[in-house]
Amino acid sequence: MKRKLTPQEKKELSYERDRRNAYGENDKASRKAIPLRKRIVARSYRRSTKQQLPESPVVASTDDLDDAEARVRSVRRSEWKKWPDIPLGEFIARQQRWRGIRDGRKNRAHDAGD
Repeated sequence: MKRKLTPQEKKELSYERDRRNAYGENDKASRKAIPLRKRIVARSYRRSTKQQLPESPVVASTDDLDDAEARVRSVRRSEWKKWPDIPLGEFIARQQRWRGIRDGRKNRAHDAGD
């Protein structure tokens, strides 16, 4: 039987496993941005393969077809990958570091005014 975790152990696991978006955009924006990026990659691939095909539907010879097929196969699909979100512990550490910098700036400006 698995033993119960203490609250401290639960918090430590949460800091390791939970993730936060630190990309700099609204965290809800990825619902639209990820499918959009996938569509853009697919669209550019379709365009580039279509450009390799002959313009007229009537082809003079099988050599032309083989040539066109070779050109289409040579087109490489561009790659787009999602960035993983950062662990919660790292996100909190980053927030605290920036908070210290901001508070320090405020205190320095206040002291300079005296």
